[in-house]
Amino acid sequence: MQPLLDQLKGLDVLAGAEMGGRSVQLQPIPGHTPVIQVSIEGRDELPIFVTSSDMQIICICYLWGEEEVKPARRTELLESLLDLNPSVPLSSFGRVDGRYVLTGALGRDASVQDIAREVAVLSDNALDALDALSEFLN
Repeated sequence: MQPLLDQLKGLDVLAGAEMGGRSVQLQPIPGHTPVIQVSIEGRDELPIFVTSSDMQIICICYLWGEEEVKPARRTELLESLLDLNPSVPLSSFGRVDGRYVLTGALGRDASVQDIAREVAVLSDNALDALDALSEFLN
């Protein structure tokens, strides 16, 4: 966990600046894989989780669970996600354990400034996605 924490040193301040001065909190998540939860003031329902592999830094924002999708509109939602994917800058839609997510990735050697920019963009894209796709949710 320490190498990821070291790489993210100052992320809270830099991401806050990228987001117009919002307060940003970092919280390590215990476990085998290093994960840092990034909570953004006013967007507490959309935390971003940052982790890493040998090759990349991965940022994930959980949007909603499968149970929140209107069953009659599920296929239409999936088609909309595929259609929207190319137009969501620097982010991609996906699913992890039955939860719809928006993800972004950077090279493993990305600077903390680049990671802060990715967190800000991912957070903004998550809000836009919720707004654009809310008609498919209960």
